[in-house]
Amino acid sequence: MLRKIIIVLVLILIIIQFIRPSRNISPGISANDITRHYVVSDTVQKILAVACNDCHSNNTLYPWYTNIQPVGWWMQDHINEGKHDLNFSEFASYEPARAAHKMKELIERVKEKDMPLNSYTWIHKDAILSDGQIQILTGWADSVKKTIIDKNQLPPSNRY
Repeated sequence: MLRKIIIVLVLILIIIQFIRPSRNISPGISANDITRHYVVSDTVQKILAVACNDCHSNNTLYPWYTNIQPVGWWMQDHINEGKHDLNFSEFASYEPARAAHKMKELIERVKEKDMPLNSYTWIHKDAILSDGQIQILTGWADSVKKTIIDKNQLPPSNRY
């Protein structure tokens, strides 16, 4: 009986390898990409590329292990959640109040070291942000937030 169970489990593992999620890869920079609408220095772009974009843009660099199911499914779900929360590739499509709020959340989560997620930095050690990188990234996000608020004359409730 145990042998049959093991055979069935192995067959299931083999079969699920053929059921793959779609990849989060875009052919280029979208018209709504944050870099097309706000100043993003090279330093900030490098930080975003290393620590943020895999989950918060339309372009993910997939490690080899995402080709193994169910790991690939878990990773794609994680990416979908990240993009739902904040997508730098679609940032300019957000309503101004939402965009300002997203920058406020980014500042809070990065300062609290909630982002990047520990599950991401376990494997991507280069995504662990130094205090200097945290200052650069949150300073940039604050600048973008202020630009959005001033440009769109948002009420004081959006300023904090």
